[in-house]
Amino acid sequence: MTHAKSNVNVKIDADVKTLATQMFARMGLDQTTAIEVINVLSALESRLPFQPVAGLTLDEKIVAAALKRNPKRVTLETDENGGVIIDKEKHPDIYDWAAND
Repeated sequence: MTHAKSNVNVKIDADVKTLATQMFARMGLDQTTAIEVINVLSALESRLPFQPVAGLTLDEKIVAAALKRNPKRVTLETDENGGVIIDKEKHPDIYDWAAND
């Protein structure tokens, strides 16, 4: 590999740059060196030097938060058209929620 240096210009969010620069400094690196390390490892290993993780969608976050609360699970009946039938006597909390929605 050649040792000639080349410039790379990248536009990133200013807050992200500040946070990353501070984190790199705690590791004893400047931003140029940190980016070079990432690029060298990527070139040598033919992959990213870390495992990207897809974030959850808003819907997935809502479902996860709801499931953490361990909600009571019930089985509801449906009519011939697939509509949900909520018995007010059996499930007053669900009936009130559905009626007020």
